[in-house]
Amino acid sequence: MSDISLTFPDGAKRSYPSGITGKALAESISKSLAKRTVAMVVDGRLADLADPIDKDVAVKFVTRTDPEALELIRHDAAHVMAEAVQALWPGTQVTIGPVIENGFFYDFDKKEPFHPDDMARIEAKMREIIDRNAPFTKELWSRQQAKDFFKKKGELFKIELVDAIPQGEDLKIYKQGEWLDLCRGPHMTSTGQIGKAFKLTRFAGSYWRGNSEGPKLQRIYGTAWANDADLANYLHQIEEAEKRDHRKLGREMDLFHFQEEGPGVVFWHPKGWELFQGLINYMRRRQTAAGYREVNSPQILDKSLWETSGHWGWYREHMFSTVTEDEREFAVKPMNCPGHVQIFKHGLRSYRELPYRVAEFGMVHRYEPSGALHGLMRVRGFTQDDAHVFCTEEQLADECIGMNELIMSIYRDFGFEQVLVKLATRPEKRVGSDALWDHAESTMSKVLQKIAAESGGKIRTGVNPGEGTFYGPKFEYVLRDAIGRDWQCGTIQVDFNLPERFGAFYIDADGEKKTPVMIHRAIFGSMERFAGILLESTAGHLPLWLAPVQAKVCTIVSDADGYAEEVLAALRKSGLRAEVDLRNEKINYKVREHSLAKVPVMLVVGKREAEEKTVSVRRMGIQQQQVMPLAEAVKLLADEAVPPDLKEASGGVRTAA
Repeated sequence: MSDISLTFPDGAKRSYPSGITGKALAESISKSLAKRTVAMVVDGRLADLADPIDKDVAVKFVTRTDPEALELIRHDAAHVMAEAVQALWPGTQVTIGPVIENGFFYDFDKKEPFHPDDMARIEAKMREIIDRNAPFTKELWSRQQAKDFFKKKGELFKIELVDAIPQGEDLKIYKQGEWLDLCRGPHMTSTGQIGKAFKLTRFAGSYWRGNSEGPKLQRIYGTAWANDADLANYLHQIEEAEKRDHRKLGREMDLFHFQEEGPGVVFWHPKGWELFQGLINYMRRRQTAAGYREVNSPQILDKSLWETSGHWGWYREHMFSTVTEDEREFAVKPMNCPGHVQIFKHGLRSYRELPYRVAEFGMVHRYEPSGALHGLMRVRGFTQDDAHVFCTEEQLADECIGMNELIMSIYRDFGFEQVLVKLATRPEKRVGSDALWDHAESTMSKVLQKIAAESGGKIRTGVNPGEGTFYGPKFEYVLRDAIGRDWQCGTIQVDFNLPERFGAFYIDADGEKKTPVMIHRAIFGSMERFAGILLESTAGHLPLWLAPVQAKVCTIVSDADGYAEEVLAALRKSGLRAEVDLRNEKINYKVREHSLAKVPVMLVVGKREAEEKTVSVRRMGIQQQQVMPLAEAVKLLADEAVPPDLKEASGGVRTAA
């Protein structure tokens, strides 16, 4: 048997017999290493420790505390949950159970619905199975062997899954003691490696393979972590997230609603629209200052345009379309980019006009399945803070760096200091030659390195393989909110394909036609979604400059009604969005009501305040009140309500939102 050369994380290379397993390899290095190791990474791919290695590869051992092990912990926990359910309710069919963000789920075909009390029973059975510490073992079965086994067991869904596995691909069966399942793997070495830092979170309904016409199933969601502290932190985050749910805040603050007649589209109320327009006005000022000119492109365009762009072929299932009486087919735009190319193409462009920067608050529509819709976070109709820059290749890197500086500055204004920038590379389905993709990815990799270097380590960077758009690679900006959740918002996408497909060109210094590079840029991304993220991150306690109602004037007694109107007029004259509450209610009732609606400031006035021309200032979340002259209070609030970009432009100090 010939030897193979294995490369380790420190760069060292060693020879081993071909066919050596990961477990034997770890044991040959150190018994303590073998004891700690639960899996391995072979050429960047997670693999079972029992797998043989038969060629020259890079190998990294994975211990239970390594980041790579978290996916395995959750995968193994899903299998243990499935075994527990079948042990408690024999005859239940197990279907599909993947790892998802922060946890896992499994779908079951069970005659009777699960009861809330069943969750504790399943968790208890899972702990029994984990304590048993049965080894995970992998076997390769023939298709017929697997189908015969599952048919005898009454697992009809598994037979369909066997048939769906492509011919020539191994059919893997993973056992944990006596229980087994069809699975691609990999798994850790035994059930005991899962640990006890897991919790089942909820029951839900589902459909077989996501098809609403198919059999109805019951889903159990769970989460699993490497240790109890991480689990506790996550459960606390979930509890906080429920309190901060933007849909709940939307009701309390009277911002927006959704209804069945308009699935996935927002009904903005006056206060919500004030917030929405505040975001747009802020972004408009920042973009204008950065050299962008605002445009507007049509909502509906002929199918031929979307065929040229590639959207019709690659994105058709997400597009809304209609056929008119003259048999022309039109599509509601899911993107703004083809329209912006048409604006660039209208008239002869010179190299002296580049970079040519255009921006649009464009309303786009994309079909999302009903089950995927989620308040402002996942909608069918939304507004993009979209911009496109047409430039030369020589200008590309500087434009991307300038965009990055603008994006990071804007995020800081809203209090988002922790940002991860990821390079999303070519997807499997794409347009354009490999040479163009090589060039685009190489350029963006260099830009990302420069961004990271110039930030002095303040900006985290990473790679998201295969997640680029069909026409080009992109930077993804991931924000971390106040409770530690990550949200992907902004993007910078380099596109060598779309201008060429549309025949866009400019005249260079030699009088020759040249195809420009096109950069797609969004900062908030979806304005609706960013509003939801901001509401949840701040728990509705929006900064004063952005709050829909900045101040509420509340009377203690009716004798102060006239003075309250005077206070209201002074606030509004200074540009503040203020309202007055003259109801014959106790002041504590008014304070509670307006606090629930997240009004940042309340100015309380009674008979004494009316006589002395003062106001009692109450800040949301602060018990103490501050009594001050009316003129002083108005100036204080007016200064505080200046948006951060205008404050900086006037010579003030930029403040986080």
